[in-house]
Amino acid sequence: MKSAYSSQTQNKKIEELHYELQDWKSNLHFIKDEIKFINQLLSSYVFQPNTPNLFERLQDYQHRLKKIKKGKTELQKAIAQHENNLGGMIECTDEYCDLQYYKKHDALKTKIVDSMIRFKDLKSEIFNYAGGILKKRKPISNN
Repeated sequence: MKSAYSSQTQNKKIEELHYELQDWKSNLHFIKDEIKFINQLLSSYVFQPNTPNLFERLQDYQHRLKKIKKGKTELQKAIAQHENNLGGMIECTDEYCDLQYYKKHDALKTKIVDSMIRFKDLKSEIFNYAGGILKKRKPISNN
C-alpha cells in the first residue's frame, strides 16, 4: 500500500504531465488556425504575377503545409491516447512503472517539438518569400 506522501507525489507528477499535454494541445490548435491563414494567403491573388517560379514555389509550400497538417492530426491522436493512458500511472507501485510513462511522454514531446520547429521554419520561409513578392498597391487618394 502506498504512503500518503508517495500518493501526493504521484498525483503531482500526473498533474504536471497533464498540464504539459494541455499546452501541446493548445499549440497544435493554434497551428491549425495558422495553417488555414497561410493556405488562404498562398491561394490568394496578392502576388506579383511575373515572379519567376511563383506557381511552383506556392505549390511546394502548399504541399509542405499539407504534410505538416497531416502530422499535426497524428500528433493530436497520439496526445489523446497518451492522455487516456496517463490514468494508468496512478496504479503504478514502483519507479519502473513510472519510468515507462515518462519515456513515452518524452518520446511524444520530442515528436511535438520537432514538428513545431519544422512548422515555424516553414512559416518563416513562406512569410519571407511572400513579403518580397506581394503586389504593391497604390494608396487610394481622397482627391
